[in-house]
Amino acid sequence: MEEDRTYVEQPEAASVLSRRALLGASAAAALATVVQWTPLGRIAVASAATTIAAPPQFPASIPLYQQTFQNWSGEVVVEGLWSCSPASAADVVTLANWAHANGWRLRPRGGGYSWSPLVASADTPPNVLFVDTTTHLTGITVNPAGSGGQASVTVQPGASMDNVLGTLKNAGLGLTGFPVLGAATVGGVLATGGRGTGVPAVGESRLSGHTYGSVSNLITSLTAVVWDAGSGAYVLRTFQRTDPQIQALLVNLGRAFVTEATLRVGADQRLRCQSWFNVSAANLFAPPASAGSQSLASYVDKCGRVVCIWFPFTSSPWLRVFTPTPSQPWVSRAVTGPYDFSFNDIVPKNVSDLLSQIIAGDAAATPSFTQAQMDGVSAGLISTGTWDIWGWSSDVLLYVRPTTLRITSTCCNVVTSRANVQRVVSDFFAEYSSRIAAAAAKGQYPMNAPLEIRVTGLDQAADCGVPGARGAQLSPLRTRPDHPEWDTSVWFDMTTVPITPGCHEFMGGMEAWVRSHYTGSYGAVHNEWPKEWANSASGAWTDQAAIGGAIPDSYRAGQAAGDGWDAAVATFHALDPAGVFGSSFLDRTLG
Repeated sequence: MEEDRTYVEQPEAASVLSRRALLGASAAAALATVVQWTPLGRIAVASAATTIAAPPQFPASIPLYQQTFQNWSGEVVVEGLWSCSPASAADVVTLANWAHANGWRLRPRGGGYSWSPLVASADTPPNVLFVDTTTHLTGITVNPAGSGGQASVTVQPGASMDNVLGTLKNAGLGLTGFPVLGAATVGGVLATGGRGTGVPAVGESRLSGHTYGSVSNLITSLTAVVWDAGSGAYVLRTFQRTDPQIQALLVNLGRAFVTEATLRVGADQRLRCQSWFNVSAANLFAPPASAGSQSLASYVDKCGRVVCIWFPFTSSPWLRVFTPTPSQPWVSRAVTGPYDFSFNDIVPKNVSDLLSQIIAGDAAATPSFTQAQMDGVSAGLISTGTWDIWGWSSDVLLYVRPTTLRITSTCCNVVTSRANVQRVVSDFFAEYSSRIAAAAAKGQYPMNAPLEIRVTGLDQAADCGVPGARGAQLSPLRTRPDHPEWDTSVWFDMTTVPITPGCHEFMGGMEAWVRSHYTGSYGAVHNEWPKEWANSASGAWTDQAAIGGAIPDSYRAGQAAGDGWDAAVATFHALDPAGVFGSSFLDRTLG
């Protein structure tokens, strides 16, 4: 890797705006849904301002209020339904039995940092109660390794990943991979099979207590609220990792209410994060036959942990490589906390002006907009001195705050063999860039935010350290018994500003191509649950053929009889036959 870098002049302070200040620009009304995201205020049940009748016979000991729900991208908004804040797992049991008796449904509500309507969809009826986990259900307990044992952490669903990772760091413990948005709650991360980036570099061995798969793969046991036929009521039940029914609960899409989970953890690692913005896309995504030392696969082999962010119509991406490095390199800057790429939270004025033009209808400004974004990255890395940093894992791997520019995202995951990584990446990039160019030739610019690429391992159940551990049936990273050579997942995260014309049709076309291309012995495809999927010209989650066919089939293929999609759905019905923890969206998706 060459050490010379392209230096970009630091923008003057007067030419940049905070992302919140951007709302004061001329396009503020349109940009509000893109930039700003804050949970809206509560209206207490006793207030005259309430707009719908209170739930009948509601437990008096549990706070009840109205509050609007809005997801990360602002594309799912549910106005003024009832919410509550249970103080304990026992309160959740009380709520479940109340809901069952009164014909209501409960939806676990964490930070809301997702794109998909797994928590709630826009057509959520008024007899749905949001159950906030972030007020009280936030406990974190580190269980140090005993004599000959392994360390673990027990967490409640409302704990933020920031707090979980910070607590682990203080105890000398950490995770290999996790989502980069630390404000997300651990309940949401586990429910959707949240992951990070990373596979073993050539010559690297997995550390005890770590996994290269999803965070859910580290669960050793969990407690959930389930129906008990003997008592005719909902109760708390603890499931061990060897229990067949835990396979549906490990990644449950919010179709169950997990009140506590214990995860295996291991010793924390120091990582060196180097950022490059002078490696060309042509080299990084080259076909395998012509791939050289600057190919994405070569960086994966050297470092194991790679994040590649390519802005459409630019020549070089923002490439970050993370290398386990016990001692601080003299050229690296030590960091002691996360979110060191502070420029992520600043919109330069030229960028905001271009975005205003695009929103006003000048789609042809898109190439200038994406180039300006990449210029902002390169300038930001230089001005903040963050092109080469070194610190504990969470300090360098967490980098997205809730104030970051809101974009919508469709993420496809290709499960394949490690030897196929460069071919998978090259094929995808060629198709994606070709479609973008074809659209631009027609004056259409559906994609105006980055394509992000990560590479992870799969969910090897043994990584949790429990003999006989079972795998998560609905994890996008589940292994395939019929393809033991498949050990790697390549993630393609296609992003754009939510209100961009034609974006859903474009992403739906890419989804269809991905499913048709990575087949047979080459690979298999899943979507990332908390993002957008099943896109069509009508929007996300509208491709009924995918929802009723391709998506569930992808979780049936290659699995043992009675151990795939249908088994997970059967477990949800067995543990919650009344569908108290269901929703109209999950009813359509899971059946």
